[in-house]
Amino acid sequence: MHFLKVIIVLSILIISGNLPAFELNDKLDLSIAYPGATKIQVNEKVSNLFDAYKDGIPIGYLVLNTNFSETIGYSGKPIHMAIGVDNDGVIRGIQMLKHSEPIILIGIPESKLMKPFEKYIGYNVLKGFQEKTLEDNEVDIISGATVTVIVMDDSIISSVLKSFRALSLIETEIKIAKEIRTLKQVQPNEKKSWQQLLDEGSIQNLHLTSNGVSQSFLDKGYAEAAKRVKSSDPLEDETFIDLYLSVVSVPEIGANLLGEGEYKNLQNRLLENQNAILIAANGLFSFRGSGFVRGGVFDRFQIEQDEQTLRFRDLHYKRLRQMYAEGAPEFVEIGLFYLPELKQNEGKFEITNEFIFNLLISQEVGPREKRFFNAHLPYQVPDKFVDITQPVVPTKLQYVPEGSQQKAENRAEALKLIKGIWDRKQVEIIILGMALMILTVIFFFQNQLTRHAKATKIVRYSFLVFVLVWLGFMQNAQLSVVNILTFFGSLMNNFDWSFFLRDPLVFILWCSVAASIILWARGAYCGWLCPFGALQELTNHIARKLKVPQITLPWGLHERLWAIKYLIFLGLLGVSLYSIEAAEHLAEVEPFKTSIILKFQRTWPFVVYGLSLLVIGLFIERFFCRYLCPLGAGLAIPAKLKLFDWIKRYPNDCGSPCQVCAKECMVQAIHPEGNINMNECVNCLHCQVRYADDEVCPVVVKKRKKKERRNAREQLSCSNKQTIDSSSHINLKIRS
Repeated sequence: MHFLKVIIVLSILIISGNLPAFELNDKLDLSIAYPGATKIQVNEKVSNLFDAYKDGIPIGYLVLNTNFSETIGYSGKPIHMAIGVDNDGVIRGIQMLKHSEPIILIGIPESKLMKPFEKYIGYNVLKGFQEKTLEDNEVDIISGATVTVIVMDDSIISSVLKSFRALSLIETEIKIAKEIRTLKQVQPNEKKSWQQLLDEGSIQNLHLTSNGVSQSFLDKGYAEAAKRVKSSDPLEDETFIDLYLSVVSVPEIGANLLGEGEYKNLQNRLLENQNAILIAANGLFSFRGSGFVRGGVFDRFQIEQDEQTLRFRDLHYKRLRQMYAEGAPEFVEIGLFYLPELKQNEGKFEITNEFIFNLLISQEVGPREKRFFNAHLPYQVPDKFVDITQPVVPTKLQYVPEGSQQKAENRAEALKLIKGIWDRKQVEIIILGMALMILTVIFFFQNQLTRHAKATKIVRYSFLVFVLVWLGFMQNAQLSVVNILTFFGSLMNNFDWSFFLRDPLVFILWCSVAASIILWARGAYCGWLCPFGALQELTNHIARKLKVPQITLPWGLHERLWAIKYLIFLGLLGVSLYSIEAAEHLAEVEPFKTSIILKFQRTWPFVVYGLSLLVIGLFIERFFCRYLCPLGAGLAIPAKLKLFDWIKRYPNDCGSPCQVCAKECMVQAIHPEGNINMNECVNCLHCQVRYADDEVCPVVVKKRKKKERRNAREQLSCSNKQTIDSSSHINLKIRS
C-alpha cells in the first residue's frame, strides 16, 4: 500500500507538474519554505514528511509542523507552517501556510509575525540538540501576539526534531528504559489534612517573592524590569506568587482536595487514561492571567515531560472556589485542568513520571516591550500511589532516539507574555470612566445644554476629537460587529466572561453600550463613542467649512438604503454560526481596522476602500453609518427596548408644516411627517438645539414674537400713560 501511495504521488507530479496533493499545497511557496528546492515528494519511510529535491538530487526535507505537533494557537485552531531543513539539519526556510489568529484585528501583518523567526534560517537543529543549546535561542516579542509566537516558536524546533526521530536521524546507544510506573486503582479511604498532603509530596509548592523576582530579572540582565516588578509596598518583600500544584486524578489526593462531590464530578468528566491537575495560588501575580480567551490557550504556564509540552485551553479548565482538605488555606484563584489528549504521532504523557510545571513571568518595561524569565516546579506522583515494575529489555539490538526520555527544549521563556492587562490599564480605565460620566451628564442635562447652540457645538466637537484621537487612534478601542458575532458564538458554546475581559476598554465600552441602549437607543455609542463615526463627522464638518456641496438623497431612496446594513449584519451573523473565521474576514466591510486601528497602514485595497467611504462622507454626512454599518444595525435591534423618550418634539408642528430639523438632520433620521426613527438617530442633539432656538424653530419664533408684541404693547401702554401723566402735570402748572 505504501508503494502504491508513492507511485500515485509520483504520477501526479509527472502528469501535472504540481506539488504533492497534501492539504495546503495550494499555499506552499518553495521559494520561501525551502529556497533552492524545485520539487517535493512523500518520504518513503515517513508518510507525513516530504523529501525536497533540487534538479532531481535530494537536498533535505519539508516538514509540515501540524503533521508532528498540535500547534494550537490563540484562536484555538492550528497554525500551519512549512519548514525546509537540509540533510545536515540546517533550517533553510519557514513559510506560514495558514492560520486563524486574530492578529489582523490588532494590526499585525503576517510579515511582522514571521520576522522573529528569521533568526532560525541557517540554524542547525541537530547540532543544537546534541549540544543542548536549543534553549539559548530567543525570539523577539510581538506585542498583542504573545500566544501565537509562543506556539509557533515551540512548533518549529519540536516538529523538526520529531520528524528526524521518525527518520532515525537522531540515534544513540542502547539504553535501559525507565521503570514503568502505573497508578494504583484503589478507592480513597484515608482522610488527610493539607499539611499531610504537603509532607508526603502530593502537593508541591512554588513560592516567589517580589525581591526574588526582581533578582531573577537582574540575573538575566534586565535591570529595568527588576525595578518595575509589581509590589504594593516597595519596602516589604511581598509574596509575588505562592503556587501549589497537585495531580488530583490520583484518587486519594483528589478526594481529599476536591471533596466528595467535586471528585465524583471529576471522575465522570475524565476520559479513559485521562488525568487532571489542580493549581491554586495567592499573591500579586496570576498564573491564569487575563490573556486567555475562549478557544485560546493559557499563556502563562505549561507542563513539560521529556519531549512533550502540554498547554491548556479554556475547554480544559474549570474554576473552583475552595479546597476541602483540612487546614487548606484560602486562595485567590484555583483551577482544575484536564490534561489534553495527545495525537498518536505526538507521543505520550505519563502522569506518574516526573514533569515540570513551567511558569512564565513577564514584566512590562515600555509601552510595547517586556522582559521575562521562567520559574520551574518539578512534580512527581509519590511512589505510594503507583505500582513500579522494571521493563523487559529486548535482546534484539535497536536504535533508541537520543533524549526520548527527556523533554523537548522549551523556548517559550524567550518570549513575552500577557501580564495583568487590567492592572496596566488603570490610567486608561479612569480616563474612559470620566469620559463616560461626562457623556452621561451631557445626556441627563441636555435640555439645559441645548439652549446654548454655541456651547453645544463646542462640547460635541471637543468630545468627538477626544474619542477619535484618544479612544480610537491611541487606545484602539473601536467596537466591531465581530464582538457581537463572538458574543453569540460564546452563548452557544459555554459562555465565559473571561473571553471578553481581555480588553478592559472594549469591555467597559460594551457595558456602557448595554446600559445606554436601554436609555438612549444606539445613538449614545454611534453618535458619541464610535471613533470611525467621529472621523466621518469631523471630516464632513471640515468639508462644509470649505464649501464642499452636500448631497441629500430623496427620502424614498434613503429609507430603502437603510435596509442594507441590516442585511449585512444578518448575513454576517448567519456565516458566524457556520464559521467565525469566515465571518471575521467578511466583517472587513467595516473600515474600522484599516482607518482607526491600523491608521491606514495596510495593503492598498483596504486603504482605498476606507478612504473611499470617507470621501463619500464628505458629500453625504456619515454615509457608512447610514447605509452600511453592520455594528449599527446590530445595536439598533436591541434598541427597541429603549425605555425613555429624551428627544423633545412639537407634535402639532414638527413635520407639518415645519421641516427644519428634518432637512438639517445629519443622518436624515427624521421622517417628513416629523417622527424620529431612533434606530437611525445618532443623538447629535442638533434637533434639540433647534427645538429651543427662537431664531429658527417656528414654534419658538412664534412664541418669541408673541412675547415681543406683548412686551411692546405693555411698553406702549406705559409710554402712553407716562405721556398722559406728563400732559396733566403741564396743564396743572399752566392753570396755577
